[in-house]
Amino acid sequence: MPVLQLDRVVVRGTNWVGDAVMTVPALRALRQLFPRAHLTLATRSWAKGLFTEADFVDELLVHEGSGLRSVVQQVRQWRTHDFDAAVLFPNSLESALVASLARVPLRIGYAADGRQGLLTHPLDLPSWRSSRHEVFYYLNIVEHLQQMSDYPAGVLGPPPDGSLKVGESRKSAALEMLRAKGVKGLNGEGHRQQPLIALCPGSINSRAKRWPPERFAALADLFIDELEAEVLLIGSAAEAEVSQEVSARMRNKCINLTGHTDLAELVAVLSVVELLVTNDTGPAHIASALERPTLVIFGPTNPLTTGPFSEMGAIVREPPDCAPCMLRDCPIDHRCMTAITPDQVFKRAQVMLANKLKEPLNKSRLGFVPRSGTDHPQRT
Repeated sequence: MPVLQLDRVVVRGTNWVGDAVMTVPALRALRQLFPRAHLTLATRSWAKGLFTEADFVDELLVHEGSGLRSVVQQVRQWRTHDFDAAVLFPNSLESALVASLARVPLRIGYAADGRQGLLTHPLDLPSWRSSRHEVFYYLNIVEHLQQMSDYPAGVLGPPPDGSLKVGESRKSAALEMLRAKGVKGLNGEGHRQQPLIALCPGSINSRAKRWPPERFAALADLFIDELEAEVLLIGSAAEAEVSQEVSARMRNKCINLTGHTDLAELVAVLSVVELLVTNDTGPAHIASALERPTLVIFGPTNPLTTGPFSEMGAIVREPPDCAPCMLRDCPIDHRCMTAITPDQVFKRAQVMLANKLKEPLNKSRLGFVPRSGTDHPQRT
């Protein structure tokens, strides 16, 4: 088979923060597969906060808006770059339409949303998608490119690398911002003896994923009373109301950063905390990719596919028979979340802070799937 030579590759990025982090292993694999190619990530402006310092991407090509105007903008951008391949991570019709109208010769992605005719290499949706981590869904596209070349090693051979890095200058800026917001005792190395703990009580696209605010408030008070920790509340402006409710229900004082940081600043803040406790939302993936201890409270969603993709990540889950339902609003009593207590989360967090949890925390990272009817893993 002839070698697949690609010089200018565009990758259409995903539209949600958590999904974007889960594409990192595929982006790294693509760099490994085509080390001399110029790799462009076509994405939204918010993604600069994630990928500005990425060593596996050469260029960010930003687009905004939606609809016809956005399509025209993207087509013009792509044509000026003269790409010879487009790797489409989203399943949207729009992403395939842009690649086709921009006359990119090789267009690869999943045959979804009626877009098969716009792709030169449409891929079937994998049957294992609901039983393996989402990172493998994106890696599968890169593996098909590998099969089209004579690359000697399998892209999926070693454990995939989903890590992100934050430079020292950005960490220093985050520490200065935290001092200005009222965090005390931060030294030149970054931290004091008491832990700095971030809580993310919101979730933009699903109310069902939210652990009750009064339980986040009780957990925050436990961290402050028992560990003398300083607690940050984080999230986007759209999650400000739930963070305000958590703060109002607390007996102690916390520092509410929700809505007061852009994504780049939030990434830098998460890089200097000792622990993040969060719902299944974007910051969960960011913090674990930064190799910070990350404890994720799961209810209606599937931790096997969207859990933290890092050995620094862990989950708390008490699934009823109806979980995972993947619903955005619970039609009954939210039992998947109300079954989880603040004491339960606090005890698990204490173990993580003490560095006593030695085994890999997220076995799906290594290709594990659950046996039917249990939560015990088995190797695929």
